Amino acid sequence: MKKQFNAIPKLAALSLLAAFAAPAMAQQAGDNVVNFGWAHIGLNQSSEPLKLGSTTVPGSGAHVSNADTAILQLTHFFTDNIAVTTDLGIPPKFKLAGEGTLNGLGQLGTATQWSPAVLAKYYFGDANSQFRPYVGAGVAYVWYSNIKLTSSLTGLLGGGDPKASTSADLSSSFVPVANIGMAYNFDKNWSANFSLSYVPLNTKADLTTTHGDGSVSHATTKITLNPMVSVLTVGYKF
Repeated sequence: MKKQFNAIPKLAALSLLAAFAAPAMAQQAGDNVVNFGWAHIGLNQSSEPLKLGSTTVPGSGAHVSNADTAILQLTHFFTDNIAVTTDLGIPPKFKLAGEGTLNGLGQLGTATQWSPAVLAKYYFGDANSQFRPYVGAGVAYVWYSNIKLTSSLTGLLGGGDPKASTSADLSSSFVPVANIGMAYNFDKNWSANFSLSYVPLNTKADLTTTHGDGSVSHATTKITLNPMVSVLTVGYKF
């Protein structure tokens, strides 16, 4: 009887070691993973000079702020290595400020950017790997809402007319997305994920000013954004 009691701690220790040695079964064919976390959008930007009709404003430019937002990712594994991810989240707000000869105007406006994306990814390793780097590529559709212009920009485009009002239209587009990242699996359900995405993106701004006498004038510019998006999330597999 004493020998049996002495064997119990040894069996428990062996069971614990076996549990830690067992495959994690991180991601495999048929799995769905939900990731939620934070995204930082850093812009590699430039802008063309502002054009008032056919006249270019010398030395003019604009600068768009970086942004942070919450992100939601939904991933389905078709095989142990191939998956498709849909990127959603809270649309970030960007601030536009004048540069060069427009620097004195300060902030020119704000806009909310929508950019849902779908990416195909290849995960290295196998379904039991705790650490799984991956590469991906896909497409995003980008458009803008809640575009608000400041009185300083309206004053410039309206030529000082106190009754002038200005509206803006920012072009929308489909753009490619290149992605690399890594997933670290804590157990069979929970994981942490870090990724970087590059998006070659530009937008054309068409500014329409209606003057007090009813006449209408247009101003245009093109802003290249080319964001690098860094994402850190926690994932749950179900």
